Amino acid sequence: MPAIHLTKKAFEKAIQSKQLVVVDFWAPWCGPCKALGPTIDDLSELYQGKVLVSKINIDDEPEVAARLEVSSIPTVKFFKEGNEVESLTGAFPKSKYQQVIDQNL
Repeated sequence: MPAIHLTKKAFEKAIQSKQLVVVDFWAPWCGPCKALGPTIDDLSELYQGKVLVSKINIDDEPEVAARLEVSSIPTVKFFKEGNEVESLTGAFPKSKYQQVIDQNL
């Protein structure tokens, strides 16, 4: 199951979940973002039902990215009950994202 694409409104609702929420901030013109895409989709499948894995296109939702101070992409942020618990900027191996997810489950 691929990651869910969020709008601003859906993002605000999603991060309030008791479930861990992973948000990949990306843009279609970003090479490293495109390279990270399959990893994000893999995480969505791997943690299906346990973690909400999602994406926000910063070109479509610039106000969300600005409010969260996303100045470089890809940036992956992790939220739990409305609070940001971790942020990774750049493309990392899947194991790095899994480590953060497992620590916050």
